[in-house]
Amino acid sequence: MTILTGTSVAGIDDQRNVNHKLMVALDVDGTLVDHDGHMSPGVRDAARAVVAHGHDVLIATGRSLNATLPIIEQIGLERGYAVCCNGGVTLRLDPQLDAGYEIIHKATFDPAPALMALREQLPSAKYALEDEDGNFLSTERFQDASFGVEAIGVDFQTMLDATAVRVVVFSSENTAEEFSTAIRKIGLSGVTYSVGWTAWLDIAAAGVTKASALEQLRRRLGTHPRHTVAVGDGRNDIEMLSWAGRGVAMGQAPEEVIAVADEVTASVYDDGAALILRRLL
Repeated sequence: MTILTGTSVAGIDDQRNVNHKLMVALDVDGTLVDHDGHMSPGVRDAARAVVAHGHDVLIATGRSLNATLPIIEQIGLERGYAVCCNGGVTLRLDPQLDAGYEIIHKATFDPAPALMALREQLPSAKYALEDEDGNFLSTERFQDASFGVEAIGVDFQTMLDATAVRVVVFSSENTAEEFSTAIRKIGLSGVTYSVGWTAWLDIAAAGVTKASALEQLRRRLGTHPRHTVAVGDGRNDIEMLSWAGRGVAMGQAPEEVIAVADEVTASVYDDGAALILRRLL
């Protein structure tokens, strides 16, 4: 593993490859923006430069569609693809489309088994669900910037009856460790899930991750695996960093994320993403 500093030049021999474009997958929260949702001018300018250079830059985020679109705009990405909902939704970007994008893939699942098992172990947790139409349903007043829309309050049975793209579970009464222990005890099956920095759980359809969606796009673009780059910081980035020819963990990433990365850059508060992006020019 390579630890990057402000002056080192590291990584596979793809940085000035004039024959092949890179496929560059970028996480959002904790990577392009800090945990207050702020993107620094240095990161923004570096991302825009890589886009202008002609590489295939893709957003790959746990955020839902409407919360992803502002990031796409900030980095000047008008054409290409974006992966939302941890792989549950894939967009094709094109300024000639009415909305500037179209959904080309959506992975849905029945959330009922997971929700019932979770509620039994975590009765005081808050639950939210993104349905197949892009609406967010929540069991109580539960709102997060990653939703991109205002959640609609519903009873638990309504959530059980919905078809989901993404399920979010949050507990303010448990530590992250207690929460993780409860999740392991439940032994969720038939879904893919990742635990966040706090007592936060994201659930997608079985087998669906950022990596699974990116692999479909890699094949679509015809990019060689060794010309793929991914940058991320969260546990939901583990599969993506393992998938990439060059997986880069942010400096503040948990140990299990750093363990699967090829390189470690500076933290989000030190513009770690910008350090990597500038090296792709």
